[in-house]
Amino acid sequence: MEFLKKNKIKISKEEEERIEIVDHGLGYNQPIMVNILVYANTDKYCVKELVLFPGQICPQHRHPPLGDYPGKQEAFRCRFGEIYLYVPAGKPVKKPRAKVPANKKNCFTIWNEIVLKPGDQYTLPPNTWHWFQAGPQGAIVSEFSSKSVDEADVFADPDIKRITEISKK
Repeated sequence: MEFLKKNKIKISKEEEERIEIVDHGLGYNQPIMVNILVYANTDKYCVKELVLFPGQICPQHRHPPLGDYPGKQEAFRCRFGEIYLYVPAGKPVKKPRAKVPANKKNCFTIWNEIVLKPGDQYTLPPNTWHWFQAGPQGAIVSEFSSKSVDEADVFADPDIKRITEISKK
């Protein structure tokens, strides 16, 4: 919440309570994590705010087709910081800016790098593998997309769970 306020993105108290901390089932002491606020998610569109602290990673994934639905098309617009976005189209970079955990390196297979700075935007077609990492200041990214069906996302890392499972130990 403070990160959003500091960067002059105002949200309501009710929206603040809906911020989701997504650790992908990997725990909090690692960089594969995204903070998500869903403003709207209908049958026609979805609008989200993605907050990543310095070095945090949204892991490699895609949004597959579901029946007649072709999968989620999404546009990312950087609001603060830098985002290192990786997509399959184009030539892989030799020295990527992103740094992934050594034990997860095999789960990041695409390396065509697009650097988004405030005001920059990039649109992905449905069912496209992608991942991104925040730069050294962290980042805030607005996502505009077709309907989001997060529980159907496919991840390159078999250990990842998009929907958090609560264990009662």
